[in-house]
Amino acid sequence: MILSAFAVLLTFGLVIFLHEFGHFLVCVKLGVRVERFAFGFGPELIGFTRGDTRYSICAIPLGGFVKPAGESLDDATGDPDEYFSRSPWERLAIVAAGPAMNYILAFVMFFLVVFFRGMPEPSTEPVLGDFAPDFPAVTAGLQKGDRIVKADDLEITLWEDLAQYIHKHPGVPVNIQYARAGEMKAVTLTPRLDSASGRGLIGIVPVIDYQRVGFGGSILEALHQCWYWTAYTVEQLAQKIYKRERPDLAGPVGIVQMVSRAAHSGLEDLVFLIGLISVAIGFFNILPIPLLDGGHGILYLWEGISRRKLTTQIVGAANSVGLVFLLSLLIFATFNDVMRIRDARRAKKAAAEKPVAEQAAR
Repeated sequence: MILSAFAVLLTFGLVIFLHEFGHFLVCVKLGVRVERFAFGFGPELIGFTRGDTRYSICAIPLGGFVKPAGESLDDATGDPDEYFSRSPWERLAIVAAGPAMNYILAFVMFFLVVFFRGMPEPSTEPVLGDFAPDFPAVTAGLQKGDRIVKADDLEITLWEDLAQYIHKHPGVPVNIQYARAGEMKAVTLTPRLDSASGRGLIGIVPVIDYQRVGFGGSILEALHQCWYWTAYTVEQLAQKIYKRERPDLAGPVGIVQMVSRAAHSGLEDLVFLIGLISVAIGFFNILPIPLLDGGHGILYLWEGISRRKLTTQIVGAANSVGLVFLLSLLIFATFNDVMRIRDARRAKKAAAEKPVAEQAAR
C-alpha cells in the first residue's frame, strides 16, 4: 500500500510538475513576470518570495502550477511583463514548453531503462512475461513464468506458435495447457477481438531478455520510443474515429492501477511507465482542445496570422467549450475504469468458480 501510494505520488507529481516547470522556464526566459510557482496543490506548507515570484510547496503533491502575471485578459493591465502583453508567438512558445518538457522527461526515462537495463528483446520461448490489465489471460488466472504447452490440440514450442493461434481465434474459446512449477494445468479463455487489427488478443507478452546497446544506442532507442508511442496513439485514435468505435480510455483510476502494478513489478517497469505517461500527457496537451496547451496555441496562431487581438468573448467561449469537453472526457474515462474493474472481478469470480462446478458435476 505504501509503495503504491509513493509510486502514484512520484508519477503524477513528476510528470505534471515538470510540465509546469517548462512553462515557468520559458516565462522567465522571455521576461514574463511569474507571480507564483508551486509544487503541489491546496494550502501552502512551505514558501518563500524571491523577486516578484512566490515559490510554494503545497499540501497535495500531485503536480504543480505556474501563474504568470496577466494570464487572463480580464486581469491584464497592459504592463509589458504581463503574459498577454507579449506577442502571440511568445505566448505560443510558453504553452508549447509544457508538452515539450513532458517529451524530454519521457526521453530521459526511456534512456535510463535502456542504458542501465538494456534493449528489450522478446524471448522466443512460450513463457509468459507480463500481462495487459483486465484481459482474458489475467482474469483466467495465468501468471508470470507460466510455460504454454498446448493451445487446444496444437503443440506450442515457440511464442510465435501461440501468438498466431490466438490471433486466429477472436471470440472463440481456447483451451490452454501450461506448466507451472513442474505441475501441468489447463484453463479455457476466449481471445478478445481487437477491432483495429481484426485479431484475437488475450493480453500477454513473452519474457523479455535485455541486450546492452551502449550510450549512443540508448539515445537512439529513447528517441524511437518517444516517436513510436506518439505514432501508436495517433494510429489508434484514427482507427477508432474512422470506425466510429468507442475509444478505450484510461482515467485516473486506471492510471493509478497501472502505476501501482508497475511499482510492484520492478523499478525499471515503473520508470518506463513514467515515460509512457509523460508521452501521453505531452501528446494530449498538444491536441487543439480549448483549455489545453494545444487549444491556447491554436488561438495564438490565429491571432498571429490574422493580426487580430483576442477578446475576452472569444477566449471565454473557447474555454467554456473546452471545460465541458474535458469534464465529459473525464467522466467517460472514469466510467471505463469502473466497468473494467467490474468486468475483471466478475471474470475472476467465474474463473474461480468453474473448477468447483466441474468437480461437483463429476
